[in-house]
Amino acid sequence: MSEPKPPTPTGGDTYKGWLFKWTNYIKGYQRRWFVLSNGLLSYYRTQAEMGHTCRGTINLATANIAVEDSCNFVISNGGAQTYHLKANSEVERQRWITALELAKAKAVHMQAESDDSGDECPAVPPTPGQGGGRNSEVQSTLRTLNSKVEDLNTCNDLIVKHGSALQRSLSELEGIRAGGDMGEKVRQVTERATLFRITSNAMINACRDFLSLAQSHSKRWQKALQVERDQRIRLEETLEQLAKQHNHLERAFRGATVLPPSFSNPSLGGASGKGDASDEDDENEFFDAMEDPAEFITVPADPKYHRRSGSNVSGLSNETGMDDQSVNFDELSLASNPESPQPLELEPVRQRRTRIPDKPNYYLNLWSIMKNCIGKELSKIPMPVNFNEPLSMLQRLSEDLEYYELLDKGAKCQSSLEQMCYVAAFTVSSYSTTVHRTGKPFNPLLGETFELDRLKDCGYRSLCEQVSHHPPAAAHHAMSEKGWSLRQEITLASKFRGKYLSIMPLGSIQCIFEKSNNHYSWKKVTTTVHNIIVGKLWIDQSGEIDVVNHKTGDRCHLKFAPYSYFSRDVPRKVTGVVTDKDGKAHYVLSGTWDEKMEFSRIMQSSKGENGTEGKQRTVYQTLKAKEIWKKNPLPEGAENMYFFSTLALTLNEPEEGVAPTDSRRRPDQRLMEDGRWDEANAEKQRLEEKQRTNRREREREAVKAASSPEEGAHQDNHQALWFEKLDDPVSGETLHVYKGGYWETKDSGSWDLCPDIF
Repeated sequence: MSEPKPPTPTGGDTYKGWLFKWTNYIKGYQRRWFVLSNGLLSYYRTQAEMGHTCRGTINLATANIAVEDSCNFVISNGGAQTYHLKANSEVERQRWITALELAKAKAVHMQAESDDSGDECPAVPPTPGQGGGRNSEVQSTLRTLNSKVEDLNTCNDLIVKHGSALQRSLSELEGIRAGGDMGEKVRQVTERATLFRITSNAMINACRDFLSLAQSHSKRWQKALQVERDQRIRLEETLEQLAKQHNHLERAFRGATVLPPSFSNPSLGGASGKGDASDEDDENEFFDAMEDPAEFITVPADPKYHRRSGSNVSGLSNETGMDDQSVNFDELSLASNPESPQPLELEPVRQRRTRIPDKPNYYLNLWSIMKNCIGKELSKIPMPVNFNEPLSMLQRLSEDLEYYELLDKGAKCQSSLEQMCYVAAFTVSSYSTTVHRTGKPFNPLLGETFELDRLKDCGYRSLCEQVSHHPPAAAHHAMSEKGWSLRQEITLASKFRGKYLSIMPLGSIQCIFEKSNNHYSWKKVTTTVHNIIVGKLWIDQSGEIDVVNHKTGDRCHLKFAPYSYFSRDVPRKVTGVVTDKDGKAHYVLSGTWDEKMEFSRIMQSSKGENGTEGKQRTVYQTLKAKEIWKKNPLPEGAENMYFFSTLALTLNEPEEGVAPTDSRRRPDQRLMEDGRWDEANAEKQRLEEKQRTNRREREREAVKAASSPEEGAHQDNHQALWFEKLDDPVSGETLHVYKGGYWETKDSGSWDLCPDIF
């Protein structure tokens, strides 16, 4: 056997070489290829195995390194793994010991730093935009430099240790006379001097790495400092110009004898001097830019735009195509709207429930059911209620109205572009309830309905009906006293892929405002449920949405970024840009679909540098961002109630006077909510079998009515009771539209037309 090569130090923290590893009493020590990298020591039979087969790995962060004799040493992590290793010489053994101790010190430091970051990160939220990116870059650089300092400290300790041993050997060498012990002492001194030299070389290499890092980052910090100085100089010059203009306006005001009529217009807040001052202060605030999305970057607008927005409102409105009263982001235009309805009289609001029975803890072997579902359409697979939540898909659709106030505010907007911002925020808000909702809603039975009557307390009414069974499709219609209506027809296509479940909503959602006759439409993004088999279930939303105003041509492009472990962006991030029919951008929206959304007015746009994919990104200069939507907090104890929101807790609450086909009357869903899951499973099977029997009966009737058996085969002549299928002339889509009659039937109490589905 040829003599093993000495270990090879490579770039970074990797160390490779041959060592002899004890296997058993029959084979003894066997030659193995060891690789030390990132605090892990791995070994292979040959170098060729590195690409595909690792024979074993030990984590040095929790390992103990012990030296047995001149060539042997032991690495153990507390009994689970123990490697008895032997080097070819004492010098080679010491090279490995030095490398292992350095790697262990670094691994322990990184583990402690990771534990600390878990406690410290929530207390200090990152600054959005460029400030947050620069702060994270500085923190990353400091962590790297601290790691190198730890390496230097470890090398220093080793130098002190081996230096002391070398000094003792030299002292002993001086104290003895020439004789038999002289050769042994000289050999010890030579070995310890070699160890001292190896450790010193490691110290020199660590110093060189530290110096190189410090020099490279020093240049970048100097450049960043120079940029900050230039920005400060520009700000000082701008402030000086503003002071001169302010002084000039004061002199002009004192010399004026008659005020122009525009200054006395109370709708613009010009009647109060204090109001003008406070508005100007608000307009002159700056904000940090958002983190860079893939398509665009936002930066604070130039101060001249802030000044113009405070002193020449009408001129700025004409440039951006907006009405005067919708320039500000606050509720000025909404509060001053003369058509706002005034409360006539106070009526007692019904007290609705705030709790449901806690979710039982029933064990279920998930894989025994899901292994037969891979690649199949989920709506066609019989599933026990253990996977469900006690709500139907119709009730989940009605949950989209939880933040109906956004549409109320949108109905009062004078500008279609500002109205688009509220509609876009409403589309994002409908996903906020899904972040922890891993339970599957009940598939509605054909003809099943659900009403949500909130006319007295919220000003709207909503009705859903299951209009098709294969494919499953639900129609939804909502109408508000505040001047808007919402309609949608959603068909869910779902596929189980083994590790995750994809849910693709098909169909569109439309929102119509009566006063302006603005007609909006959009589609939903894909929902993905991860860790179906192993791990904790979690939900992600990903894709893109185009909200289109068919009357004006305005458009809002929303992007739901998929979650990535390696991304520097905040999780569940949503960004959007509102453009007019000519493609000119007017607003930027940003936030997350599970917390809040903000919007900001664009004052100027320009082309920036190329992004990571080679596309040229647009730089938007914006006014201060303002919050447009924020998620309501979950009720107390929501984790034991399927993570239902306050609205979701009331959806299945029994009510008098609802249709006999209403989801509240569904027996298996009611049994599940009460915690009687075995009875719910039996009732669910009965209802599904009854539905299949009714379908076969309808198919037989269709065959009888058809001119030939082939024409009537597999036809379902079911007709929706409260909806009819129409072609929408505005959007060009075909969907089920509410044809009326439900609420009148409820008032009369005559439900003779409703089928017996339960």
